[in-house]
Amino acid sequence: MQDSDNMTDEDERELGAQLARLQQEHRDLDAAIDALHQSPAPDLLQLQRLKKRKLLLRDRIAYVEDQITPDIIA
Repeated sequence: MQDSDNMTDEDERELGAQLARLQQEHRDLDAAIDALHQSPAPDLLQLQRLKKRKLLLRDRIAYVEDQITPDIIA
């Protein structure tokens, strides 16, 4: 990926779309985790996998947000 100083409008649109997809997947995982918690006998291994995926998504979201937001030198 390019520096935010050299980012084109197209790059920003692509990152925005990627960010929206990641955020939607994060919300979907949150709902799936909640549903699994509510089940009478939750599959703990599946729950662990979903939580791990959610954490990876959170990190990826933070990375994409950093790419979109320009650094401000104080």
